[in-house]
Amino acid sequence: METLLNPSKTPNLFIPKTHLFKPYFRHSNFNPQPHSSFNRRPVSITITCKVKTSQGRKNDGKNISKKIVLTDSAPELSNEEIKAKPKGGGKAWGVIKKFPKRVLAILSNLPLAIGEMFTVAGLMALGTAIDQGESPEYYFQKYPEENPIFGFFTWRWVLTLGFDHMFSSPVFLGTLILLGTSLMACTYTTQIPLVKVARRWSFLQSADSIRKQEFSDTLPQASVSDLGVILMGAGYEVFLKGPSLYAFKGLAGRFAPIGVHLAMLLIMAGGTLSATGSFRGSVTVPQGLNFVMGDVLGPTGFLSTPTEAFNTEVHVNKFYMDYYDSGEVSQFHTDLSLFDMNGKEVMRKTLSVNDPLRYGGITIYQTDWSFSALQILKDGEGPFNLAMAPLTINGDKKLFGTFLPVGDTDSSNVKGISMLARDLQSIVLYDKQGKFAGVRRPNSKLPIEIDGTKIVIVDAIGSSGLDLKTDPGVPAVYAGFGALMLTTCISYLSHAQVPEIVESSISKKPDSIGG
Repeated sequence: METLLNPSKTPNLFIPKTHLFKPYFRHSNFNPQPHSSFNRRPVSITITCKVKTSQGRKNDGKNISKKIVLTDSAPELSNEEIKAKPKGGGKAWGVIKKFPKRVLAILSNLPLAIGEMFTVAGLMALGTAIDQGESPEYYFQKYPEENPIFGFFTWRWVLTLGFDHMFSSPVFLGTLILLGTSLMACTYTTQIPLVKVARRWSFLQSADSIRKQEFSDTLPQASVSDLGVILMGAGYEVFLKGPSLYAFKGLAGRFAPIGVHLAMLLIMAGGTLSATGSFRGSVTVPQGLNFVMGDVLGPTGFLSTPTEAFNTEVHVNKFYMDYYDSGEVSQFHTDLSLFDMNGKEVMRKTLSVNDPLRYGGITIYQTDWSFSALQILKDGEGPFNLAMAPLTINGDKKLFGTFLPVGDTDSSNVKGISMLARDLQSIVLYDKQGKFAGVRRPNSKLPIEIDGTKIVIVDAIGSSGLDLKTDPGVPAVYAGFGALMLTTCISYLSHAQVPEIVESSISKKPDSIGG
């Protein structure tokens, strides 16, 4: 006894069909009579032959006789055949039935999908290069018609095609939808059929069909059951059917491309929801003041829907900063309290850069800071709050300043004391002539006299720069990227199939089905 083994890594197994002629004797005396008004003459032909089969030579020498009756005209159609005959609209109906298949074939075309992906990537790069969400006047100045970029690109392209809000523009969303449709069409027409073929148990019925495989071997004196145990130890799923064995492993690798497509669809759906259903806003709030979330947040697309959390009031309890030993700002913090419509505190947290506050689907980020006011005592009176204004200097470092009038404030040439600060830890003072007068730290309670005026720096009041946003698409995007990484790893699992069959000694004869 021999066992034929074929380890194959190709899912398309070639399974030839063997047609057997079974010996039987039948003699037909059927002689149809004409039933029409036309005279038809039947012609009878008797055929006698010998049939040799692989079932042995028991029937050697026996004849099979069968009579075939021919007529000189075609038989009439039956009622069923008449009903099945297409009428005048058959061609149009055939075109309609083929239309969905043609559309799927076009959408699942690989060059089309690659072109769509490059188009999406190009639009995303263009959206990064063009400043988003600015006023029309900004684009009038940046992309004037008098000096078009590349000789044709002006503000008309930006505003007409919606490139000022690229990721929610009809052009970008339409291309994204087309790419998603191509992915679904490819999954339906290619990936799902491949999985169905891979899941099919293919028991080969002849030794010859195994020999025709790309890799095959013959193992004398081998047992199918023993080989099945070996294959199971190697991680194969093994199935037996009579003398045949079928084993496979790595079926998950066939499902991985479908998972990759679904993950990409999930990422695109989440990105689309983020672009069309979010709210965003930013605010700079001095220490001690309040704001309402809904007054800051603005919609980004037609799917943006506010929630009850938009009525939450935010109070800035305290703003402070940390510094390096060199005096540079290292981190800034904001102590926030959240109140509902009844004035009840529902949450309190000190947030900082990379440590946001989340409440009711709204995320508050610490992104910036500013100098709001300088609180001083003048000749023992006060305190007075002097507003600090940002000053323009070269570089990215901040500088703020304020002015305290001294003398006749009704004069057209008012003079006074100037105060400058780069942060909240020290204040530099100058007299009326602009000469350096000294440096004082807030809360030091150390007075300084300038031009006959005694000044005490009581406090430096900072402002917290906050960014608020809602992004309902984030969970879908994160889940999609997680699934994409997982299915990409699974796709490296190769799908292998092993058909086996026991070849008996009878099958070794020349007239056997094994060849």
